[in-house]
Amino acid sequence: MKLLVINGPNLNMLGIREPDIYGKQDFHALEEYIRSSAAELGHSVTLFQSNHEGEIVDVIQSAYGVYEGIVINPAAYTHTSVAILDALKAVGIPTVEVHLSDISTREEFRKHSFVSMVAKKTVCGLGFEGYKKALEYFS
Repeated sequence: MKLLVINGPNLNMLGIREPDIYGKQDFHALEEYIRSSAAELGHSVTLFQSNHEGEIVDVIQSAYGVYEGIVINPAAYTHTSVAILDALKAVGIPTVEVHLSDISTREEFRKHSFVSMVAKKTVCGLGFEGYKKALEYFS
């Protein structure tokens, strides 16, 4: 299956940013983990990361007719972006939301996810393993 994996703002800072929450492995290690997990499951993946909401919206829109599924960690945009929600709704591509940490046990503002309104599944609090669980949804 051809999948698009989107990572939102500050995920490029993994290993540096709050390692007690997000772990000590860096973003490159996450990308390698996603690629190897996808290959193991027989999926083809394209990886995308941006700190900019509009770029994320653009890549979601460009996925229309190209990808069979989207795995997205919208990061901080989880709690704020109606634009990303609307883009996901517009393209109608099955989407799985993933978060490294368990957002339901963190600050109050992190408990609401706009993306969950369209996601077929949400995986939280499993670290890198959460991405594999998200990819397994498409198997």
